[in-house]
Amino acid sequence: MEMNTRTTTGALAALGGVAVGALLLSNKLKVSTGDVPAVSVHRIVDVQVPVGKTLITAAALAAGALLASKLMQRTGVSRSSSVRESIDLNVPVSTAYNQWTQFEEFPRFMASVDEVKQLDDTHLHWRATVAGKPKEWDAEITQQIPDQCIAWRSTSGVNNSGVVTFDKIGENRTRVTMQMDYAPQTPGEKIGDAVGGVKLTAKGNLKRFKELIERRGVETGAWRGTVTPH
Repeated sequence: MEMNTRTTTGALAALGGVAVGALLLSNKLKVSTGDVPAVSVHRIVDVQVPVGKTLITAAALAAGALLASKLMQRTGVSRSSSVRESIDLNVPVSTAYNQWTQFEEFPRFMASVDEVKQLDDTHLHWRATVAGKPKEWDAEITQQIPDQCIAWRSTSGVNNSGVVTFDKIGENRTRVTMQMDYAPQTPGEKIGDAVGGVKLTAKGNLKRFKELIERRGVETGAWRGTVTPH
């Protein structure tokens, strides 16, 4: 009982370090021009963001995440995480959906994805670089409804699943929402998850997808078949 109490306390302290570090870092990086005389941009930055304190805060953030990761490994805890991000596109919903069905083009806008091979209508093989390490896994499309949603789950390798939905929000305007569930495995992956790295990656991927499809204005291909849940 005493060991469990110490372990729980240590984990809470580590996670507290992550949270406090993130809050301090966030506050240090906020630059308010309303309360500071407009002398110089450099003066404002010097006052609001002391370099030494910012580095200490960032170090505390990383150390807290590493400690939390080690404690979870020691106690055998496998923690699942999820991320949900949305973006609005200035294209019709069918255009956005059709482009997303072109899975082999994902490396064009997904930063960590090196290659996607479509094996058949519902099976894919992925190669990516996760936390600096090469990863491969197979995935299965579990549901697909034209202009509405595409859901998937991994069947080997990296454990992940999720769904992408497409909603018409106006004339030639579409909201794309991606939700993904995953389980960080290595210390590097757990640290990246703790500091919001996966969320930032998802946000960046959607932003690049928006730029890609809006620049072209039309999809590069389409698959309009339906996959029912099973």
